[in-house]
Amino acid sequence: MSRKKGTPRKWLYPFAYLFLLILTMLPPITELPYDPRNTQDVIMSILMVSTTPYQAYGWIFHAGTLALVVLIVWKPDIASRLTGAYFGLNYLVIGVLQTNTYTESFGFAIHTGALISSTLLGLLWLWAAWTGRINASAGRKPAWRWILLPFALLVFWSPLAVVGTKVVPNFNPLLLLTSHDYGLTYCFMTPVFLFFLILFYPGVNRFAFRVTAFNGLLYGLLNLTHWFDPELRWLGVMHLPLLVIPLAALLIDRIDPPPLPSQRS
Repeated sequence: MSRKKGTPRKWLYPFAYLFLLILTMLPPITELPYDPRNTQDVIMSILMVSTTPYQAYGWIFHAGTLALVVLIVWKPDIASRLTGAYFGLNYLVIGVLQTNTYTESFGFAIHTGALISSTLLGLLWLWAAWTGRINASAGRKPAWRWILLPFALLVFWSPLAVVGTKVVPNFNPLLLLTSHDYGLTYCFMTPVFLFFLILFYPGVNRFAFRVTAFNGLLYGLLNLTHWFDPELRWLGVMHLPLLVIPLAALLIDRIDPPPLPSQRS
């Protein structure tokens, strides 16, 4: 059987997955030298302060996402292109703002792998939006997909605060509209985006969908280390959506297999 037009060749997936895995291994670039054994400390030093100067703009991403939800229900044909474009631009913003900053211990530092992957994901979804290969359908969906909604809402809310060196819960309801952790951080934005895509599936660009899910799962696994640090354990809880939703996205064809040709209307 010939390959369906527009469908990526199967060999492209393992190649893309291997490339993303290699990106996670790239060492940070720092102004001051550091012991490679302290690589995780460098990355945490970047992530803990990089978005601080932009906290006042967190509401923009909440408002934009809520507006997108309204548009999906009201005008799904328009939302189809805007969904990929919106989140594609969001990835580019994250690449610019979250992955580099000045740190006290290491000087100016760049989270190299995250910078490259966020930029590539942004460009990939802008391309998917341009080619029109997203169908933002708000119709009836299999019930199991809605089980993921609480995970998406958790990171959209981002109920956390940093007290000294400890990450603690902060269930202020205003954070549902103002938290800067959602739109400015890869780990909290990605589960929300993937939840949208899971609802749209199979009306998505499958290559971009699976690459995004695989990269999210990689970072979800890497962030399991937070559970072993009492000061960061709540951050570990907050990264559960980055583990659960990407995994569901990668397994969606097994959980909810597409109908056979003879069963399609």
